[in-house]
Amino acid sequence: MIQHLVLRVVTKLMLPFILVFALYVQAHGESSPGGGFQAGIIVAAAIILYALVFGLSAARQVFPPRMVQVSAALGVAFYAAVGFASLFGGAFLDYSVFGAAHGQALGIFLVELGVGVTVAAVPTAIFYAYAGREPALGQDREW
Repeated sequence: MIQHLVLRVVTKLMLPFILVFALYVQAHGESSPGGGFQAGIIVAAAIILYALVFGLSAARQVFPPRMVQVSAALGVAFYAAVGFASLFGGAFLDYSVFGAAHGQALGIFLVELGVGVTVAAVPTAIFYAYAGREPALGQDREW
């Protein structure tokens, strides 16, 4: 793998800001443009950037494939758990059971959190699956 010092330094500097921006998009998703899907894509893009700059093996050490798979399943399970919890006082995903004053905002935040975790994990798993393939005969694997 070719080592690019400038790319590595800039990536190390930018990754914390990218992840904080993803948290901002996640937290403000119920009241402004953004939410779980957008935040998840930003996190996945940060992981893929890390893999492209530092190598796939380094990314798999920091974000192991097993953790990515479990995150995808847990995000869906969390989304479903919030939906089923709302059944105890209303309809599926009826957030009024979480409280009269702020129940709607809390319910939306929890659902978006499950969506964000799942959406961050799925593109990362797809990238791991395709980036880890062996090249066909006669093709180079240079990034």
